Amino acid sequence: MRLEHQFEVPAPMSTTWDTFNDLEKVVPCFPGATIGEVDGDEFTGAVKVKLGPISLLYNGTGRFLERDEAAGRIVIEASGKDRRGNGTAGATVTAVLTEVADGTAVDVVTEMDIGGKPAQFGRGMIQSISNKMLDRFLACIREKMTGGAEV
Repeated sequence: MRLEHQFEVPAPMSTTWDTFNDLEKVVPCFPGATIGEVDGDEFTGAVKVKLGPISLLYNGTGRFLERDEAAGRIVIEASGKDRRGNGTAGATVTAVLTEVADGTAVDVVTEMDIGGKPAQFGRGMIQSISNKMLDRFLACIREKMTGGAEV
């Protein structure tokens, strides 16, 4: 399943680049997500998601596959397994940052593979939940970037 999102953040590209490469700062903005250990380009973490009538808690690992600052391109691969055995999920997320007049434009493409019970809900519900999570993430990031708080 391929999900595409575009948004802007009110900060210069260099600030946005630094923020998006610091998982310990940016992950708390993702609803339900926590970061575990970070070791170089690899990390562990968890994300809690409610999908229809079921709640999922994925524990997993991930790694940066690419960090090309000159091109503004970040590629992350992550996978996890639901703690209660409801399924697995994996994703490759590609973010491309571009300087714009009011900050930085971010184009994100997520290639997602979902197995088990969550797969029965289909693309529409997953896209809807993904959009809501992104909205909450953006509100958090924008507040931190415009409120003077450290991101």
